[in-house]
Amino acid sequence: MFVGSLELDLLLGDVHSLKEKRSVVRPVVAELRRKFEVSAAEAGHLDLHRRALIGVAVVAADASHVRDLLTSCERLVACRPEVELLSAKHRLLGSEDE
Repeated sequence: MFVGSLELDLLLGDVHSLKEKRSVVRPVVAELRRKFEVSAAEAGHLDLHRRALIGVAVVAADASHVRDLLTSCERLVACRPEVELLSAKHRLLGSEDE
């Protein structure tokens, strides 16, 4: 069993309030969940209206499948015109890791 996580640090475009931030972040999180069947949520920068941290997690039997899914999630977010991807941190935990 392999568990992968992805942290996506985003800079949001023309956003001036937390309400506008939600209207940008929620569809991104929903699309990640729907398209890739992963767990995804806004996980940081909750009080900043132009920044967002989205966390993605996946569990699979094959490490390469986990890597492929997380890379696909990163690409999907990076291609969205309303956000700028500042950084992406991938982590992989295998059954031998403690």
